[in-house]
Amino acid sequence: MLNCLIVGLGGFIGAVMRYLIGLLPLKNPEGFPLATFIVNVVGALAIGCIALAVSKYANLDQRLILFLKVGICGGFTTFSTFSLETAQLIKNGSIGVAVLYVALSILLGVTAAMLPEILAK
Repeated sequence: MLNCLIVGLGGFIGAVMRYLIGLLPLKNPEGFPLATFIVNVVGALAIGCIALAVSKYANLDQRLILFLKVGICGGFTTFSTFSLETAQLIKNGSIGVAVLYVALSILLGVTAAMLPEILAK
């Protein structure tokens, strides 16, 4: 039960951070979902840093890991919103923007998740 509370608290923090980023007055060229894109890349970088820390420091408290990975990162990242926005771009006929959004999100998200380990070497 305590683990659920820890994840829930992290999720609350991550979701509030996500909401606040959504309030930033970002210009979206050609309808590109910039706020969601930024959140996904930053979230991928954050979870990559956490995974690196876990691999380097085996004695980290498992509840801290749950709080950070499942709670904060899970509440912060927005894959469901990413999927919906991509579908809406396609429905609106912005196929090129949709393809660009998907490709950049995957490329930069995966790169961001790998970056901490690459930099640590």
